[in-house]
Amino acid sequence: MRMSKTLSRVLLSVAAATAFSIVLSSASYAGGVMGKWKRKNGTIVKVYSCHGGKLCGKIIKGSPHNFEMFHGMSKHGSSWKGSHMKHPSMPGFMTFNGIVRLVGSHLSVKGCAVGQSMCDAEKWSRVK
Repeated sequence: MRMSKTLSRVLLSVAAATAFSIVLSSASYAGGVMGKWKRKNGTIVKVYSCHGGKLCGKIIKGSPHNFEMFHGMSKHGSSWKGSHMKHPSMPGFMTFNGIVRLVGSHLSVKGCAVGQSMCDAEKWSRVK
């Protein structure tokens, strides 16, 4: 049975669109959470792999320079979780439980104290 030219074009278009969306989602996933991110206050944080595949984040532009916002975060599904999160405006000895996850094109960074009862979150934008 011979396929009509119209049906053939439609199938080819669907296949091309599917392949294109797979390539885009793979590229987005490949970038993942690693890279440079801009916080709402304008500071730039470098998120990188550390300590044997764990996740770390350090302020590289802004104040306080070289402040480590989180380190040793472990991968849990589509998120990174850990108890070594800090905030630049809090005393250095304070650490928080945190979750870092890629949500669309933004990085969601959430820290909690006293279990999950006192939490704060930020939405970071990727720096190109």
